[in-house]
Amino acid sequence: MATKRDLRSLSTLLTPSTLFLGIFFLGPLAVMIIFSFLEPGVYGGVVWNFYHWNYGRILGWADGEWEDFDPVYIDIFLRSVRLALTNVGITLLVCYPAALWVSGLSARWRTFVVFIITLPFFVSLVVRLFCWVLILRPSGFLSTSLMGLGIISEPIDIIYTETAVLIGMAYILLPFMFLPLYASIEKLDHSLLEASADLGANPFQTFWRVILPCTLPGIAAGAVLVFIPSLGNFIVPDLLGGAKVMMIGNLIEQQFLSARNWPFGSALSVMIMLVMFMLIVFYLRRIGRSEIVR
Repeated sequence: MATKRDLRSLSTLLTPSTLFLGIFFLGPLAVMIIFSFLEPGVYGGVVWNFYHWNYGRILGWADGEWEDFDPVYIDIFLRSVRLALTNVGITLLVCYPAALWVSGLSARWRTFVVFIITLPFFVSLVVRLFCWVLILRPSGFLSTSLMGLGIISEPIDIIYTETAVLIGMAYILLPFMFLPLYASIEKLDHSLLEASADLGANPFQTFWRVILPCTLPGIAAGAVLVFIPSLGNFIVPDLLGGAKVMMIGNLIEQQFLSARNWPFGSALSVMIMLVMFMLIVFYLRRIGRSEIVR
């Protein structure tokens, strides 16, 4: 049983981190929520009047006089969700076989491969994305290589499309899917695989009935870690999508920097955070609890 001295020591240790989170996380979060219910200023900033029409512009109850409902915001939000889910699927298809293969290597090679996978984090994200611009543009490395090999006769115009955005997001978020999958597969009890084989199961049945259920927590964790930054990403769509692929992160950036409509940008941010919060709660209540029990 914890004594008063232990509780005092624990509170002393937690005070700096609590103050840091309270000032630099909860503080800006509270400001953004408050701003989302304030009236936008004529020349930017906010007017301290209650103004719920910021959400009306998005959800459909705009007054029609000062604010108009525009379905384009819903379209942008749904496109962002679709691209984020697609990115989760792409990274899962790439990382799951890779994690299975790496888990079968020796300890020395496993460490090396994991280091190689995390190596891009040591390079600036903007620099890496500009490299993809050089690769995907019509006169870039991809088109010139395929034309040199005689596979295509005309340059491929991939840049500034959803395909380019998905390539960029999958590239930068692959480690976020791989590491939870690898950690989950590493903890897999190999005696279960042997028991499955002894009972006459073929490799597919073993994977479907043993490996996949046992690694489901890693899949869920990787999906959450990839979906959340994909949904709010604005750097990749800005550099690889241009003006043709607008995501919710780009719209928020425009509202804060170009349009100077801070209340509407705050309302969009709050909606994204609500979606992310519900996703995290679902993960903790369904997947996380089962992992703790196991």
